[in-house]
Amino acid sequence: MARDELLDPSAASDEEIAELVSQPAAGTRSDPQAPDPLASLRPARLEDFVGQSELKSRLQVILEAARMRQQAADHFLFAGPPGLGKTSLAGIVAAEMDVELQVTSGPALERPGDLAAILTKLSAGDVLFIDEIHRLSRSVEEVLYPAMEDFQLDIVLGKGPAARSIRLELPRFCLVGATTRTGLVTGPLRDRFGLVARLDYYDPEDLRSIVVRAAGILGAEISSEGAAEIAARSRGTPRIANRLLRRVRDVAEVQGDGSIDTDTARTGLELFGIDSMGLDKVDRSILTAICEGFGGGPVGLSTLAIAVSEPTETVEDVYEPYLIQQGLLQRTPRGRVATPAAWRHLGLVPPPSAFPAGDPSLFEG
Repeated sequence: MARDELLDPSAASDEEIAELVSQPAAGTRSDPQAPDPLASLRPARLEDFVGQSELKSRLQVILEAARMRQQAADHFLFAGPPGLGKTSLAGIVAAEMDVELQVTSGPALERPGDLAAILTKLSAGDVLFIDEIHRLSRSVEEVLYPAMEDFQLDIVLGKGPAARSIRLELPRFCLVGATTRTGLVTGPLRDRFGLVARLDYYDPEDLRSIVVRAAGILGAEISSEGAAEIAARSRGTPRIANRLLRRVRDVAEVQGDGSIDTDTARTGLELFGIDSMGLDKVDRSILTAICEGFGGGPVGLSTLAIAVSEPTETVEDVYEPYLIQQGLLQRTPRGRVATPAAWRHLGLVPPPSAFPAGDPSLFEG
């Protein structure tokens, strides 16, 4: 983090300021070839990245054009739920352009000096990845605008009559931003990205390929059926698929011969509380609380969060989206309501009130 001299012009000379902004900020790391025990599961090249075919095609064209012009790639903004590959794509952009990757996050950049310290360390063509970019402070975001457009860094030192401004020239770089809350990214910032792309949940076949690839890297023997079983319970998310694979591998090594087939996958997933729809303990607790505790709903978010001992933000942002996508939960003006499918998944008989207009036939067949 930049020192207070950046905020007080009387505390340092121009030479000292230039030295300060050239120091790396807290919360960043350079990633030339840093060993990471889990990084090996991340695809290193675009051809190794499974899924998101439309986005891959667009990235391939943009990166190839940048290589032909021998220029830095344009800025990218990747949006979508956690675990879909936004960080992996940032690393792939750097690898495809054969440049270094600098990694930081929005909450880590508290003051303009923090951003200045990172930007002045970049070399021509380098990739700067800012995770959770929607959480940038307003003052930092204002400094980022000219850096993205004109590759210039304007820093105002001090306040009032003693304030002065310095301008630093920056090498052309590529900014890759990632966000899970697209609506919180301000319009001026979003419009400065050359490509804004949303990552979608993965289909089971793509997830099966990801599981097979990860098993090969981990040295685990897995059948196609076993991989499909893990993929089907991974909630459309590669990060979850890789996590479940590691847990199933543990079960296979401790309770079996180390190989993963359909039965081993089912046994391992059941041991760790993952059911046939990919729901975990908290998911089922939410549905159980609505069905058994509140008669199927409607129930308010705050009340539901207290019932399952989870923060309201966690229930709303982490658990509810998947339950809604699977048709197990509905959001209504009066609160959350369990659908007939939720009752049946819990092994309960849905009451007549669970059906629209009291007509169970709407959900039969």
